[in-house]
Amino acid sequence: MWLKAPTDIENIKLLPNEVHVWRENLDEVKPSLEYFTQILSEDELIRAKRFHFEEHRKRFIAGRGILRNILGRYLNTEPSKIEFGYEPRGKPFLNQSCHTNLSFNLSHSQNFALYAVSLSDSIGVDLECFNSTTDVLSLAQRFFLPSEFTTIKSAPHEQQQQLFFRYWTCKEAYLKATGTGLKDLQKVEISLTSEQPARLNVPGKWSLFEIQPFTNCTAAIAIPSQNFQLKYWDFGL
Repeated sequence: MWLKAPTDIENIKLLPNEVHVWRENLDEVKPSLEYFTQILSEDELIRAKRFHFEEHRKRFIAGRGILRNILGRYLNTEPSKIEFGYEPRGKPFLNQSCHTNLSFNLSHSQNFALYAVSLSDSIGVDLECFNSTTDVLSLAQRFFLPSEFTTIKSAPHEQQQQLFFRYWTCKEAYLKATGTGLKDLQKVEISLTSEQPARLNVPGKWSLFEIQPFTNCTAAIAIPSQNFQLKYWDFGL
């Protein structure tokens, strides 16, 4: 399913009905950190310096460097020349100077990163790694709808964590696509079971995709249109 991405953009052409999904283990691109640091903007470097732990700083640099590299392939431009704007809640988008309708979103969890690119007006992606220390029942009761909490609580113990993170990624992917904050988690209704894929119960025509890009992780992609197909790329350098 995951293909090694060629550097020639002609071989990874993005069609109007496609979403391209890219994945990478941020800890495996450490040899490229110097290069990534050189292509980041001044504000990105300032953000990187704010991280208390060196590990988190390096992952941020790698994550943003990979994003620039991916977008540079589609835009046929140098990664360092890409300019971002930011929505009020921090979601990045391509500055008008890029003269493109390309839409993208990114998410990372632990040392893993996931990117989604499309020609739609907006797109949201969320990636979460399972964490056995997470009190999923308490969080579900606090942030999810009663019916969603009941689904998780009534499931066998070994399935509860997976169900919780499936709900979470689906909700957050939608909220990131719409530019809304996590305060609206309870306003987003998701229908899913252990055997069936998730469905968004919201106004409008939305596509919701669940994927498992890494072992012990789950992810979701939300896009405000239907009949989209996903294509999967391993980043690499």
